[in-house]
Amino acid sequence: MHPSPAPRPAMRRILTCTCEGTMPLDAAALDSVGCDSPGTQLCRAQLDRFRAALSRTEALCVTCTQEAPLFRQVAEAEGFAGDLRFVNIRETAGWSQDARRAGPKMAALIAAGQIEAAPFETVALDSDGVALVLGRDAVAIEAAERLAESLDITVLLTPGAEVTPPRQTVFPVLQGRIRAATGHLGGFELTVDAYAAPAPSSRGSLRFEGARDGAVSRCDLVIDLTGGVPLFPADALRPGYFRADPRDRAAVADLVARAAQMVGTFDKPRFIDFRADLCAHSRNRKTGCTRCLSLCPTGAITPAGDSVTIDPAICAGCGQCAAACPTGAASYALPQVGTLAGRLRAALRAWFAAGASAAPVILLHDEDHGAALIDASARFGRGLPAHVIPMAVNEITQTGPETLAAALAWGAGAVRVLGRARPRHDHSGLAAVLDLMGTICAATGHAADAVALIETDDPDALDAALWHDPAPARATRSGFLPPTDKRGLLTTAMAEMIRTAPAPAQRIDLQAGAPFGAVLLDAEACTLCMACTGVCPTGALIDNPEAPMLRFAEDACVQCGLCAATCPETAIALVPQIDLAAWDRPRRVLKEEAPFACTGCGKPFGTASSIRRVQDRLGGHWMFAGPEGARRLELLTLCETCRVEAVVNDGFDPHDDRVRRTHPEGGYGD
Repeated sequence: MHPSPAPRPAMRRILTCTCEGTMPLDAAALDSVGCDSPGTQLCRAQLDRFRAALSRTEALCVTCTQEAPLFRQVAEAEGFAGDLRFVNIRETAGWSQDARRAGPKMAALIAAGQIEAAPFETVALDSDGVALVLGRDAVAIEAAERLAESLDITVLLTPGAEVTPPRQTVFPVLQGRIRAATGHLGGFELTVDAYAAPAPSSRGSLRFEGARDGAVSRCDLVIDLTGGVPLFPADALRPGYFRADPRDRAAVADLVARAAQMVGTFDKPRFIDFRADLCAHSRNRKTGCTRCLSLCPTGAITPAGDSVTIDPAICAGCGQCAAACPTGAASYALPQVGTLAGRLRAALRAWFAAGASAAPVILLHDEDHGAALIDASARFGRGLPAHVIPMAVNEITQTGPETLAAALAWGAGAVRVLGRARPRHDHSGLAAVLDLMGTICAATGHAADAVALIETDDPDALDAALWHDPAPARATRSGFLPPTDKRGLLTTAMAEMIRTAPAPAQRIDLQAGAPFGAVLLDAEACTLCMACTGVCPTGALIDNPEAPMLRFAEDACVQCGLCAATCPETAIALVPQIDLAAWDRPRRVLKEEAPFACTGCGKPFGTASSIRRVQDRLGGHWMFAGPEGARRLELLTLCETCRVEAVVNDGFDPHDDRVRRTHPEGGYGD
């Protein structure tokens, strides 16, 4: 596979600022990435410098994100139609006890910020405001009354709820118990048991009569104030599903305010680019890879024949499916894998080009939690150390082994992933990625904690985890250009990481479930039927059209197990490993035989082992018993042409009712 270059930064002017002298700037380091001489107050007293730059370039970068709205407003007023972007070097580098040594980090952040992400697709979710409020008491009625001003409300109370009848029936109040729930914003469907309407004569409390099971409710929004078990897994991530504890008045008020706005068309990102043709889930009703199915916290992924399908309306963008997908069938789109790799490469190249002698630590974080924690550390704590380069991602769980391996190959000393103390969903996919990388790092001389997760909501705890002396830069670093496809990046980055490691290893044993490995073939059992080549989704197993031969390309094997599940002889076993020598070799031959020569005309066809295997299996059948049966078994040694001639000449017709058949118990059939 030929690597494709990462996106190259456009030639642009870069304006920097000391933010009223609150952070020192390293002129030499900033000059290495093409920055103009710094200002001191670009957003106020020196705003004319920004206006002048707009008139002289079509691409401009300002190293300030706090005042980005102001700069955009000025650019619009000036009629600027070029590329305007912003990079934060203040909270991430300049506001730190280590600021005077942060020049290379600022250069790295600026270089990474020039890599533009490709646009992503969106999914439109339409809501007409039809809402079902689920509750157990008067709290649901009160919430419904407030929501009725903007939504089309129906209330469904749990059986046994004691609720005083309203003076007027402004919206339906019904009884029921949710048996099943599916859907998303604009498309929920709920199955309701014990469904009943209240009697109009209800006096002290609503009295429900005529309950029935199996009623169906379709709505745009579900507002759950029952205080019970959520209707959906990872319920906080389900669009259109609002849930609060009815005892928490503040939480209920916040829910009502948010739900009231959910009318109209809402665009959500299509987080995953999916290619069914690359999926290794199933072939011929045999199950192979199920990595994504077991990881999706929202249930957005379901089997669909030979592949899986991902419901973009339910997908919350955690990215664990993309991180675990060994073929690249599922790939993250915010940003695309090549863009994130390009930013990492640009940052690390700029770091070393600016004169840094230490190996930096890459800190992967999200915007909602991680960026806020970094800001708090910068404003109220020590800030980030000069050797820690923060890199924002949409979700930390999108981090795959290709990202971590690439960072280490390009010269990072370590990678840290910053997560919440209480994650919003299960992180087992990220844990598996870190375990895999831990095994590889330990086998290649990297530090045992070269890749690690920091789970905290406390900026002081973040400081404690990051403030330590940096490791010296390694003498050997890779400069490979990242392929834009996930599998290509994964194998390239992993090979380069191992080759540039402190103690390179040719072969590394891995845990079951790893995305790399070999197949172990029982050559005696294999008949070269080639069933395995027909189901291999990556072409790791391939036949030879010119001769009976089974070949294997280890770098393409994703350990999906389809070959082992399909093999009729159970001759294949999986061996999770990385073997760089095998990756570098062309396809190696696992088994080959000389073609079997037709005993009639000598034409080569099939293999001796496959013919013997078929003869052995058919030998006990009544049609192949006795002297006549032996002659029929010999037909299997003939090519298709000779076999037809022999059958015609022999006059054998297996469908002729007059053929006498010997029963296994003895005697003759009719």
